Formats: sequence, structure tokens, C-alpha cells
Amino acid sequence: MQHLQWFPGHMTAAMRMMEENLKAVDGVMVVLDARAPRASLNNKLNKLFDNKKVLYVLNKTDLVDSSDVKRTVAEFTKDGKETVAVSAMDKRAVDLLYSRIFSLLKDKLERNKLKGVFKPIRIMVAGIPNTGKSTIINALCGGKKAVTGNKAGVTKGKQWVRLRELELLDTPGTMPPAFDNQTLAKHLAYIGSMNDANIDFNDLAYELLAELKVKYPELLKQKYDVENLDVETLELFNAICVRRGFLRRGGDFDYERCATAIIDDFRKGRIGKIILD
Repeated sequence: MQHLQWFPGHMTAAMRMMEENLKAVDGVMVVLDARAPRASLNNKLNKLFDNKKVLYVLNKTDLVDSSDVKRTVAEFTKDGKETVAVSAMDKRAVDLLYSRIFSLLKDKLERNKLKGVFKPIRIMVAGIPNTGKSTIINALCGGKKAVTGNKAGVTKGKQWVRLRELELLDTPGTMPPAFDNQTLAKHLAYIGSMNDANIDFNDLAYELLAELKVKYPELLKQKYDVENLDVETLELFNAICVRRGFLRRGGDFDYERCATAIIDDFRKGRIGKIILD
């Protein structure tokens, strides 16, 4: 597997922009992917937000088993991280997010009330690319205000989104400048937080299969109609090529088509509810 790293030039500018705008916000909402919650924690951002109230939003919980979601929230809370679990596509997420944001900044709201001043709470929305930041903003707005997409790097610059009670600063997805832990880097690649154009999908699908056949063997068996997982990963890859009809003329395996299908199946939850770390 290639060494995974993705930190394009605009991310350096994004980090600088976030640092410059911190004085203008009351708190920060860091959006994480529930399938890879620890991989999607950017320690560079954590250090940047040291002096701010931070709400960690575990998003895309519809793609993860509820018991794993509860466990992750409990572990994050134990580590001192104010955490809420949502699926941005669920209408109930809006009320829950509003409630937790206002609870987090209760002291600020009470001080304003005593002064007889009404000021919208200003929240910076940050996180790894493709965790659903803009989708969450749009859910809170009740309409399409932020640009969304299903690939990393859609939001390139800052944009303020104004509501009655809140002002949200949407920021570009930002990766760590370097990955010491390549396992976590792979998890980010699986969920689409890196630029797919820079990744060998054959290698990525191979690594994903190797991980899932250990962690979620039954889901693989059910999805791809394979019975024996006690084989080399390449044999499993070959078997899926045959089951899905990904064969070239002459019977050679079409690994590229198969790899793309496997990654797509995972990202869209068609393999099942999975947590990677």
C-alpha cells in the first residue's frame, strides 16, 4: 500500500484563516465521521481550539451500529470531549444540535441576557474533509446554504451562514500536515476524506477487504456471497470479481472495476454498519 498523505496548499491557508477568525467566534463545532471517529480527529485543530468551547459532532451515525456509537460517545466524553451523535440526514438532529450548542455556551448566553443584549451565537464549523460539515449546516438552516459534495475538498474558503440564533462559519476540510499512523490514514481514505485521484483504488480495496474480513467477516459473506474467508485477501478479491462479474475478455480479473465497486459499497453503507477505529 502506498504511503498516504494529502495536504494541498489551500489547507495551509485554511488553517491560517481559522486561527485568524477564532477571536470572532464563541465556540467551535468539530464534525467527525462516526465510521472513523479517531482517524477524523485532527490534532492540529484540537491544539488550535484549546481556548474555545468545542462540541464534537459524531456524524453519519446511520452507517454505524448504535452500540458502537454509544461506546464512542462514552469514550470521547471520558476524555473530556463534549460529544453529540447525529445523522445530519435525520430531522431530529437539528433540535439535538441546537440544544447541545446552547447548553455548551449557556454562560455566554446568560451574560448577554443580563446585559439586555441579544447577539447570535457564533460557531466555527471545522473538521476533516467529507465528514458532512456543510450538510449539518444546511440541516440547521433548513435549506441549502452551504456547498456540499460527496468528495473531499468541496469547501475551499470560509463562508458565514446567518440564522436567527446562530451564525455559522463554514470552513474548508483540513487534514493533519503529516500522518504518523498509516492505519488511521487508510481509514480516512476508505471514507473518502482524501482525494481519490491520488489513491490506488486496487490497493485501497485490498486493504479494506483485509481489514473487514477480520472485523466483519459475516457482513462480507452476506454482501458478496462468499463462504470461506480463511483465504489470502487476493483470493477473496478474486472471488468477489467472479461473483460480481468483473472479468475481462479471456477471463482475467477486472480489479479496477471491482475495487471501485467495493469502496463504493463501503462508503454508501451497502456492506453493513461498520466502525473502523
